[in-house]
Amino acid sequence: MCVENVPPPSSRVTRRGVLAGAAALAGTAAALSAAPGAVAAPARDSGRGPATGAGPTGDLVVEGGTLLDPATGEVTEDAVVVIRDGVVRAAGARSRTAVPKGLPRLDAHGGWVLPGLVDAHIHLNTATEAQDAVRKGATSARSGSTNFYQDIAVRELARQAPQQAPRLRAAGVFVTPELGDTVLADPDLTPLARLRDGVRSAQALRRVVEVNLARGADVIKTRVNERAGLPEQDPLTQVYSYEQLSEITAAARRGGKGVLCHSYSERGCDDAVRAGIRSLEHGVFVGERTLREMRRRGTYFTPTMTAIAGMIGDPDPVLDERGRTYLPILKEAVRTAHELGVPLAAGTDSSGGTVEPIGREIALMRDAGLPALDAIRTATTGAARLLGLEHTAGRPARGFAGDVIVVDGDPLTDPSVLAAPRRVVRAGLPVPH
Repeated sequence: MCVENVPPPSSRVTRRGVLAGAAALAGTAAALSAAPGAVAAPARDSGRGPATGAGPTGDLVVEGGTLLDPATGEVTEDAVVVIRDGVVRAAGARSRTAVPKGLPRLDAHGGWVLPGLVDAHIHLNTATEAQDAVRKGATSARSGSTNFYQDIAVRELARQAPQQAPRLRAAGVFVTPELGDTVLADPDLTPLARLRDGVRSAQALRRVVEVNLARGADVIKTRVNERAGLPEQDPLTQVYSYEQLSEITAAARRGGKGVLCHSYSERGCDDAVRAGIRSLEHGVFVGERTLREMRRRGTYFTPTMTAIAGMIGDPDPVLDERGRTYLPILKEAVRTAHELGVPLAAGTDSSGGTVEPIGREIALMRDAGLPALDAIRTATTGAARLLGLEHTAGRPARGFAGDVIVVDGDPLTDPSVLAAPRRVVRAGLPVPH
């Protein structure tokens, strides 16, 4: 969790070399090469509707299933979804929806049809991981950072070959006290290696944010506490103060970007929220006062219960005990957040080569006490709004992206069916099983 180390890129120290190195690490160099030696420019997605003119898109009719629109809660039996050029053109009951002749068909009979899901916290370091996320239903996502800007390349891969990667908001590299080998991710970061105390001064904090923005990051990722997934660290230890977090959020805001913050302790969560973050990640010990402040500010809560639950049964007894202790506390925090009206977003915090299905996080949201429809919204309309994709993702409605999943079973009765989609469609293109 947050984040596994991978080897640094081997490339000439140039701006183009940085991006080419990221592409090579992510396994996307072929898709990104517009010409020998060239790297395609990063995409800019406004969130005002599906992007056009990038990679291939498809025409498809998804027919015969039970359609669920999470925005309205409307359920339509024997439905059709008509996708042209990767965009939904019509969706509704077969008897009331015109279906153009000659389009490819995908049979959804016996299943439920939903919009592609959104994983609001995932670490995608390779093209294989990106495609695995799509196969498991995450057609849109937000990166929780990578070590060497691989997520920037994955974002471009998603534009050039949408079946191979989720539509992505990239975070670039972690703003953290100890960068380690990440100082090699960009030549402008290497002077920070001289700092005796690491990335802690206002100037150093601003520098990492500025380099991320220059590389094209869509969001900024930082932390206030140590990691839960490393037994030698104490996740209640605070690594950045309110003042330091304020420097990070101010620098991101100057670039027009929000901040997601890895947080565990009660005070750390409160400092992060007051400093102006956009979303609180993990947040096991977040207090009710902070949750009320989050509601007032519109700060999102991304609890990543999948990652916390994943520590249960770990061979390391520290991690096993941590997972068993933290999960019920986090579920209670999620339930309280929902009752108070704090916006929630689903995220798996997948990393290290293993991609967890975002549908599992939805099931955990339900277990925490959310009604099934509200749990589904955390990975559709709610998460899409957090990512600035509320006009693109999260609904099977006219004008939205042609991203669809088909599942075997009623997700309003049993949300766990969302963890194993029967079929996934990305931009009108059926994703290979």
